[in-house]
Parts: sequence; C-alpha cells; structure tokens
Amino acid sequence: MRNRYPDQTVTETRWWHRREDGRIQCDVCPRACSMHDGQRGLCFVRGAERGEVRLYTYGRSSGFCVDPIEKKPLNHFLPGSAVFSFGTAGCNLACKFCQNWDMSKSREMDTLMDEATPEAIADTARVAGCRSVAFTYNDPIIFMEYAMDVADACRAQRIRTVAVTAGYVCEGPRQEFFRHIDAANVDLKAFTDEFYRKVCGAELTPVLQTLEYLKHETDVWLELTTLLIPGYNDSDQELDAMTTWIVHKLGPDVPIHFSAFHPDWKMREVPATPPETLARARRIALANGMHYAYTGNVHDAAGGSTYCHACGALVIERDWYEIGAYNLTDDGHCGACGAVCAGVFDGPAGDWGRRRMPVRIAA
Repeated sequence: MRNRYPDQTVTETRWWHRREDGRIQCDVCPRACSMHDGQRGLCFVRGAERGEVRLYTYGRSSGFCVDPIEKKPLNHFLPGSAVFSFGTAGCNLACKFCQNWDMSKSREMDTLMDEATPEAIADTARVAGCRSVAFTYNDPIIFMEYAMDVADACRAQRIRTVAVTAGYVCEGPRQEFFRHIDAANVDLKAFTDEFYRKVCGAELTPVLQTLEYLKHETDVWLELTTLLIPGYNDSDQELDAMTTWIVHKLGPDVPIHFSAFHPDWKMREVPATPPETLARARRIALANGMHYAYTGNVHDAAGGSTYCHACGALVIERDWYEIGAYNLTDDGHCGACGAVCAGVFDGPAGDWGRRRMPVRIAA
C-alpha cells in the first residue's frame, strides 16, 4: 500500500535523492529539478517537502471522459473500442505550442479537479464498457504513482491501460512505469535537438531512448504522433530523417500519426498546418518503408484508414473516428491475403464511433 499523508492527494515517491548542497533532486525525468523544502518542480505536481519528493495530485483529475481509442491516437489497438480517459495537471516539458495548455500548464487546478481512487476508475471504466483506460491530456510520467496504481486496479478487472506521453523520462522510472502499461502513444515532437531545446525546453535523446526501450525491451504496443508545425519541423529533410530512423531503429510496423497544428498557447502567430503538409509527410514515411502512416486532425478518410502492407487492401476504413469497412480477422490478419497487420486485435472491431461522453465519479 502506497504511503499517503493526511491530505490524501499527497503521496510518497521513490525516484529522488538528496544533494550535497541540501536540495532534493527529482530523478523522474531528465530535467532533474533540484528543490529546497516547499519548492515544486517544473511539472508543479512533484515537490520537496520534509526532505523528500512528494506527489501532490494523487487521486485527482482534470476530468473523466469516454473516448474512441482512435482519438489517443491508437489505430492498431482494439479498433473501434471505447477508452476511459483522464489526466491531471502539469507537465515536465515547456512546449510553446501546447494544445492542452489549460491543463498541462495549470497552477490552480486543485479547486477544479475531480477525485477518484484507482479502484473507482477501474469500476467505472468496466461499467461504461471500456476495454482500456488512458492516461492522457497531460503526461502520466509526472503522476506515475497514481497512474501505476490505476493500472494495477484495471488489470485486476482485465482492463488494459494506455499512456499518452512525450517519453521524457529517466531509465529507472521508465522501466518501472511501463511495466504497468499495455499500449503507448509517444509524442515525437520533432527530430532535431534545436527544436526540443528552443520550443520544448527539453532534449531529443531521452525520447529516442524511450522509443527504443519500448519497442525492443517491452511488450507495450507502440504508436507515434508528430504534430507538424509550419516552418519548425515539417521540412522534407527532417521528415525523411525521422522516418528513416524509425524504420531502422524501431522497425516498419510502428505506426505514425502526423497531426495538424493550430495556433495556441505561445505560438498563436504561427499559421495552422495545411492538409497537404500532412499528406506529404505520410508519403515520405511510406516511401521510406513505414507500413502504417496516418494523417490526423483533418478530414482525410484515406489518410486515416489502414491498408495491408503486403497486398494494399483496405483493412480498416475510418472516417474521423468512425469505423467503416473492416477486413481483418479477429486476430489481426488481412482478410484479402492473410498477412499479419501489426497491432493488438482481439475480436471484431468495436462500435463506439465518434462519441465523447463526459463522466463524473462520485466520491
């Protein structure tokens, strides 16, 4: 049982150490925030108190919602199924283009958040007919103790868990956290150190290490998302380098989603991403040998559908988040040629569709 404090939203953590100068260093992510008692890290949900690092948002959420799994986005993980989604507040990156800044950058979320125990989340997800629970909206790495407890409660009820994350995490916490997770969509924000430093306040290398770890050392189903920002990370050269690296280091079966940027947070002067940019990125990925590349945040039925990498047949038709024609066997083989479609497939496609259903969990 995790050690909780009189305020039940506060819990102990493991990944930190005391520095010689008296400060406490958080070791969850490469940012390595060093704090005196009473200070918070950049993520704002982990802070130093009485000589240790504590998590201040255990059991709290910015809200609960049932979504289509394709919205995470995951196109090869239980297609058409419903996923119970929630996040907390804060983030360990400082992306100027953040599309969820009202939650990830919040410093006053405590008065707004819902409360739920891990067991209550698992129970609610089961009753709602969800096959998985997603930690999303902000990065679960920063509330990993709560997320892991939720994942354990879900596994007890045969419900899977999904992490939507930037993958900016140190080796030890990475291994501990992902032991509890069944699928992940990792936000590969760009493929240059300059972008990560100047736009995200982070580094590229730890993210690439997370990707290689997930692919080669775990059974976690992995998909990628890259938000393409005009003039920042959308050049042919960068897209070519990125997708070539993915094929060589992760293999051709890892799907990638190219999503459209819209002006937000501290990048309101940058224009929205044209649909053609997403289509161009998809063409480059496929030309470089990736088997599955998708366009996102735009209406593009062809770019959102799944095709057999062996024979080219349409195997999963999508219109936004709605599943149309479905030509996969229950265990994920192409109905036309029998080739395996990479992913997690367990029976026929679900019929949740585009619905978004907010949920309240009673205290």
